[in-house]
Amino acid sequence: MTTQRALLLDRDGVININHGYVHRTEDCQFIPGIFELCREASRKNYLIIIVTNQSGIARNYYPREQFHVFSRWIEHQFWLRGIIIQHTYHCPHHPKESGGFGGFCTCRKPKPGMLFKAQKDFKLDLSRSIMVGDSLSDMQCARIAGLKEAVLFKEHSTAKYVPRLAKRGKKPYYLANDLAAIAALL
Repeated sequence: MTTQRALLLDRDGVININHGYVHRTEDCQFIPGIFELCREASRKNYLIIIVTNQSGIARNYYPREQFHVFSRWIEHQFWLRGIIIQHTYHCPHHPKESGGFGGFCTCRKPKPGMLFKAQKDFKLDLSRSIMVGDSLSDMQCARIAGLKEAVLFKEHSTAKYVPRLAKRGKKPYYLANDLAAIAALL
């Protein structure tokens, strides 16, 4: 029986500033509001799970082991603030690369493979879960997987174009430029 709900977070662009293929602690800058959002989600009994495309592995920008070291460091930074990240799921593939992580896969967003794996591993009710991402592929992934809500987060957008949190027109997702404001959906 699937009863647990989750806050599913993309990594680069939601948890940390996306400088492009971030994989070292010295390059990581956390986005303001991420710890507050996750603390509130934990308080409301959401599991917090990271789901991230990491094509830098397929492109040989960094090895998979470095990704795991960096992921453990990020999870530890949350733990130091009293927040538990249940797991970090990642897709190391890229469709245009060759080699071990090139070509077709079922995990690279917008495909919902990582979300379905999390659903199985943690007995998630995806229809009661929320996804926060910074790209349309994140929003498509959430829709395909049947999530309750999805939020397209754009930190550097101005309030004139992207409000703190709002649903625009017939778009099947919210727009936000303030992570803390997303707590209203929990």
